[in-house]
Amino acid sequence: MRKLQSQGVHHITIVGADRQTSIDFWEGVLGMPFVFEQPNLDRPSESHLYFDPGDGRLITVFTNDEREADSRRTPTDPGCVHHIAFAVSKASFDQAVERLDERGITHSGVKDRGFMDSIYFRDPLGQLFELASFRFEPPAGRTHAEVLLAAHHVRVARGDYNIQEEHLADAIEAMIREGRGSLSGNRAPQDPYGKSKAGKGKQRVMGKASGSAAKKRPAKGKAKVSP
Repeated sequence: MRKLQSQGVHHITIVGADRQTSIDFWEGVLGMPFVFEQPNLDRPSESHLYFDPGDGRLITVFTNDEREADSRRTPTDPGCVHHIAFAVSKASFDQAVERLDERGITHSGVKDRGFMDSIYFRDPLGQLFELASFRFEPPAGRTHAEVLLAAHHVRVARGDYNIQEEHLADAIEAMIREGRGSLSGNRAPQDPYGKSKAGKGKQRVMGKASGSAAKKRPAKGKAKVSP
């Protein structure tokens, strides 16, 4: 018995309502270029629309102008799709709450996922979508998934409940140390300032005390959509 080895997502196909609603949402809201259209080759009464989500893959939608959008939440029974997440830059993510509010689109507000930030909202057909923004960049030549795998092992070894930025930072440090050579005989952390002492008070950097709890800007607008 052998595996059927996948090498990535080729495309995701969604059953849509009418053609224009699909175009208005996928391109007019999410900014995905409408790149291709032909009949649904298995059902000629439907059109098959293709959109570019930004990574060279495809989102496709079956449409029929006789169908109307139903905004009730789509089923979440076993075997059903719970939600689909799309990657956005931090710059775009930081604008998401304001831009969803401008359109009157109900959303979850910003959710802290430890390794990323998320916002959830529904499309005109009731399907739940997520805008996700990673809090880290993988080392050159490595992937986000590889960092998450390494950070998972760090988290489990420490007995922590869920992944946090400290696990990511330590995982990235270890990946670089193990994956790249150095002329140094000792690659352990060093103190060229000669100031590190256990239990010493807070260090000050550029006139600001480090180690203080980070304050997050509260999300604007109403938060009504639960993931």
